[in-house]
Amino acid sequence: MEISQAMDALRQRATFVKESLHKSQTITDNMVSILGSFDHRLSALETAMRPTQIKTHSIRSAHDNIDKTLKAAEGILTQFDQTRMAEAKILRGPHEDLESYLGAVDQLRANIRFFTSKKSFKCSETVINHANSLLTKAISKLEEEFKHLLTNYSKPVEPDRLFECLPNSLRPSNSGKHGEGGGKNHSRKQSSEGVAFALPTLIPPRVIPLLHDLAQQMVQAGHQQQLFRIYRDTRATVLEQSLRKLGVERLSKDDVQKMQWEVLEAKIGNWIHYMRIAIKLLISGEKKICDQIFDGVDSLKSQCFAEVTAGSVAMLLSFGEAIAKSKRSPEKLFVLLDMYEIMRELQPEVEMLFESKVCTEMREAAINLSKRLAQTALETFVDFEEAVEKDATKTTVMDGTVHPLTSYVINYVKFLYDYQSTLKQLFHEFDPNDPEGQLAIITTRIMQALQSNLDGKSKQYKDPALTQLFLMNNIHYIVRSVRRSEAKDMLGDDWVQIHRRIVQQHANQYKRISWAKILQCLTVPGGDNNSGVSRTMIKDRFKTFNDQIEEIHQRQSQWTVPDSELRESLRLAVAEVLLPAYRSFLKRFGPVIENGKNPYKYMVYSPEHLEQMLGEFFESKIWGEPKR
Repeated sequence: MEISQAMDALRQRATFVKESLHKSQTITDNMVSILGSFDHRLSALETAMRPTQIKTHSIRSAHDNIDKTLKAAEGILTQFDQTRMAEAKILRGPHEDLESYLGAVDQLRANIRFFTSKKSFKCSETVINHANSLLTKAISKLEEEFKHLLTNYSKPVEPDRLFECLPNSLRPSNSGKHGEGGGKNHSRKQSSEGVAFALPTLIPPRVIPLLHDLAQQMVQAGHQQQLFRIYRDTRATVLEQSLRKLGVERLSKDDVQKMQWEVLEAKIGNWIHYMRIAIKLLISGEKKICDQIFDGVDSLKSQCFAEVTAGSVAMLLSFGEAIAKSKRSPEKLFVLLDMYEIMRELQPEVEMLFESKVCTEMREAAINLSKRLAQTALETFVDFEEAVEKDATKTTVMDGTVHPLTSYVINYVKFLYDYQSTLKQLFHEFDPNDPEGQLAIITTRIMQALQSNLDGKSKQYKDPALTQLFLMNNIHYIVRSVRRSEAKDMLGDDWVQIHRRIVQQHANQYKRISWAKILQCLTVPGGDNNSGVSRTMIKDRFKTFNDQIEEIHQRQSQWTVPDSELRESLRLAVAEVLLPAYRSFLKRFGPVIENGKNPYKYMVYSPEHLEQMLGEFFESKIWGEPKR
């Protein structure tokens, strides 16, 4: 029974499920039918609304086009307004407000670019033509303003202002002389290497940016040549005026040849000073303002600087060229070395300032001048050596002292050694192997030439003793001077020792020639035994000695040994030979004379008197001066 009940319940559920499925299908069919009806109605509605959609889209497109047109019109009107405002500023000119004027020119260019891009605009061509005409006038006024500003603020620099820019060690003295002199009275100047220079203000700093902006506008307008001419003519003239105020002048080789040496020497000293001021201050200053004004226009910048400085550089170098080409003479060597020194000192600045291609000619001219000065200096060395050897001056030093030629040559060599580093650099240009050795060789040759000439001059003396004294004095002077100078390091200790021995040889020769005959009078054969020696012979010996000592005293007290140490040494050497011999003679034969008649007629001098007389030798006493 329970099973039967369960089956009935299952059938009822199955029946319920079947009926539920049937109802769901019916609902589904009804929904499909309804949805189909909606689709038909929507299609009909879409068809009905299509014309309205098309019209709305057209209205929206028209609205967008109107907005665009209005905006375009507004932009064009703005350009017209800007053009009118720019025109008003340009017509007023740049004097009142240069920066605003430059802004107006820039705006005008922008307007031209705008209307050029709007060729479809009906009035574009008319507007562009008017703007271009206005721009041409504006650039013309800018050109005038550039010239006005540059001319108004470009003034020659006064010398005092330039001197203030120099380091203290290089400023001229209160005497007002700019130069540093040369020649025999030359004192070595200080180098400017490693010291600071303050560039002078050539154009006020506040004006530089204005000139720069004006230059940029002219370049944009294609007026480079006009800009170049204005700048070149103005600044070149001012630079030359600054140099002329300083004292620079253009001199030819003929002008140099006609000058007296003292005048030329002063001009060379000044030129050295001018070169330093020109390169380190004026031309460096020109480079600075040129770079600032033409910043961004490299080709024009280099060309302008080259053209501005060309005339002044040529004027400065022409004097150096004239000196290098003029007739050589020994006194010019030191100023040639000074000129070579300054050119070498300035070479780094020259190469930096004139590094561009358009400045090649000036750079090479400066370098060539250095080489020409070096060549002339080297040739002057050779000339000096020959001049020393062949010096034929008739000046005879009657007292046998140091000859003027000797002191001149020695002073010359001393001055040369003030230029050791310069000379080594100079020799290095021609032979880089051993510049120091070349200096030693030249010094040795000059000394040999001097000694050769002194040998010739010594033969002018009739008295052979004075010949030896002259050579002793001069060679001693040479040796002493060399020992006290830097030449000693070049010539060496051996050279000094050899020439000291030569001095001693001449001193010995002097003693032999001067005193041999007198000493012979005091020599009597026979030893201490006076037998066979007649009173008459003794008297004759005393008389001969007296005459000879008086004569030699009178003569040699007029001679000179200028070095006190050498003078005392020579007197002592004579005394060491003469006084013992005289004392011995006096001791041996004095009694013979004392026992005779008028003994003091023969025994005139005591040893002490002779010693006193020797103390008067080599003092350059005047004839007839009484004995002390």
